[in-house]
Amino acid sequence: MVAELSALQQIINALTQLNGLPAVIVQCTVTTIYTSLGGFRISIITDNIQGAMVVGLIIIGVIAVGVETHIDRSLIDTSGYLKATVLGWQLLYILPVAILTNDFFISGFWMRTFASKTDKDLVVGTSMATVVIMFILTLVGATGLLATWAGVYRPDDPEQSGSIAFFLLLEQLPAWVTGFVLIMTISLSTAAFDSLQSAMVSTGSNDLFRNKLNFWYIRLAVVLIIFPVVVVALKSPSVLRIFLISDLVSASSIPVLVIGLNSACYWWRGFEVVVGGLGGLLSVLIFGTIYYHNAQDGANLLLLENGLYAEDWGAFGAFVAAPVGSLLWGFGAFAFRIGCQWIWAKSKGHRFDAFDRPQPYNPTPGITGHVFGRDG
Repeated sequence: MVAELSALQQIINALTQLNGLPAVIVQCTVTTIYTSLGGFRISIITDNIQGAMVVGLIIIGVIAVGVETHIDRSLIDTSGYLKATVLGWQLLYILPVAILTNDFFISGFWMRTFASKTDKDLVVGTSMATVVIMFILTLVGATGLLATWAGVYRPDDPEQSGSIAFFLLLEQLPAWVTGFVLIMTISLSTAAFDSLQSAMVSTGSNDLFRNKLNFWYIRLAVVLIIFPVVVVALKSPSVLRIFLISDLVSASSIPVLVIGLNSACYWWRGFEVVVGGLGGLLSVLIFGTIYYHNAQDGANLLLLENGLYAEDWGAFGAFVAAPVGSLLWGFGAFAFRIGCQWIWAKSKGHRFDAFDRPQPYNPTPGITGHVFGRDG
């Protein structure tokens, strides 16, 4: 949510030179109203609108950029973008790990998974989305190169953020194109933001309070959370950094979590997941302290103060230390728990049952149905 609002206000500033706060406030207000009235169903409708807006944005952007953008060929060689770099090889590891683990925490994905009627529908929909997204990311990603080669984005300018290079390029286009792009961008941000709101409400109601708390109290709690989210979004220096921090947390938590999703690892417990997740972050701190010879810089690595573009191995090491450290701490916690249970069983004369397979879950007699959400 912070990243969505931060990106919106930065885009408003880049395209119009206006303060992005009013747009952020209006978006939060509008999405809160219609998600409260329509729930998750309205979020699915806006996602369809979002898809149409993405296609329109890409078509207009490609045509306008192709016609109006003028490349300074002398900048192609000096930029060094077409040459192999250490950072490029690092990103081949960092980005897949960061995105894959972070997607586990995106509630919108899980909500749509459980809302699909059949597994076939889920596979077909996911496959189609993968192909479309691949083309979209290729086109949008190429605009970063074009923005630099056109002299619009200057990597050495601290006032410009590489995360909005696409919109810096569009800023040079005719006013009508900029206005049209701005409308579609706000629509995209709104559609994404309402999905996050619906996901928070669903998670809070079902997972935290087990549907025992009045639904409108959950809605009110989400509204209250939006206020600090807006403040943090306006203060955030970089959208990319926001995602990187959450990605680092995900890379620390998910490896030990997915072990428990395997039925063959029935002996894995929540204790190992918690210790492994915290241990992964601690491993990043330890790595940073050793690598930078400074505890303060090691702590800053947890927040990725230098981002991805620092000319060192800090970010790469952090995304290696997080999952590897998570697994080491998790299995260490497992050995500790098993050892304690064995000592307890021996001292009390009880049977050691830590590796007994749990009994299969038997649903309540007389109640049938599909997985939650599959019925619509």
